[in-house]
Amino acid sequence: MRLLVTGGAGFIGSNFIRFWLRNHAHDQIVNLDALTYAGNLANLEGLDPLRLFFIHGNICDPDVVHRAMENADLVVHFAAESHVDRSIQNSQIFLTTNVLGTHTLLEEMRRRGRQIQRFHHISTDEVFGSLPLEGTEKFDEQTRYDPQSPYAASKAASDHLCRAYFNTYRLPITISNCSNNYGPYHFPEKFIPLMVVNALRNIALPVYGDGKNIRDWIHVEDHCRGIEAVLQHGKTGETYCFGGNAEHANIEVAKMILDLLHRPLSLLTFVEDRKGHDQRYAIDFTKAREELKWQPTYTFDRGLRQTVDWFVANEAWWRLLLNRTV
Repeated sequence: MRLLVTGGAGFIGSNFIRFWLRNHAHDQIVNLDALTYAGNLANLEGLDPLRLFFIHGNICDPDVVHRAMENADLVVHFAAESHVDRSIQNSQIFLTTNVLGTHTLLEEMRRRGRQIQRFHHISTDEVFGSLPLEGTEKFDEQTRYDPQSPYAASKAASDHLCRAYFNTYRLPITISNCSNNYGPYHFPEKFIPLMVVNALRNIALPVYGDGKNIRDWIHVEDHCRGIEAVLQHGKTGETYCFGGNAEHANIEVAKMILDLLHRPLSLLTFVEDRKGHDQRYAIDFTKAREELKWQPTYTFDRGLRQTVDWFVANEAWWRLLLNRTV
């Protein structure tokens, strides 16, 4: 089996490549990545060069996409601009990459007819909007889309494009919407790695607003197992939601990290809240459990400790990324 993985030098994409090559001994992967500030080939060091091939290029370039998709059996589409703060500051690149890039991939797949057995699109729970802090409601596959940020809107648009190409052209497409990932190789602008890296440097941990916003955290390896389950057992045209069953307020997570690293609570610093900050995310993964026999295996305590330990052991990796901004 030959897979095309877009965005495979990023956080989730690189973890997926490592997971897939470890568990599918005879498969090969082509990694198409533009190597933006968040793309890092160091995430893939040590992998077999006879099984992993790299193409440096942009998913918006039809010629690059045509070359990358040649002889692919499966396409797993991670490539995206994903940081909400950056989308608030400048949304143009989010629309270009997340919407037009996805369209370019779908068009190439359409031209190839039935060569591609499955196109799996990685999305986010942020397309569903925000849940009340005090409620028990959770997002699932039937939740109405209500994106609150330019990033979420761009991912919602790409989801709709994928569904349109399934309905119009009957292409073998699946989609998954996951909650917040965490784990090794996480770029240090995102919440958990930022808290860890700042704590390790004994500098302020910036927490938005009052820190009470809640996220449902899923370990990246559990997410990779979910994607594998969709590729092997998911029905074309269907969407699957993956969550970690681990709802925690941001301030609570920051305090847990300080405790694991034996750093003082005085490092916590509350900063002006993010514009349009979603209050709470939570995923109901009943469909994935019943149809795919999937459920998360990491407790948040175990996963967070493993993640913190990884950052402690890989200081050289994250220090090289601290000044990457564009």
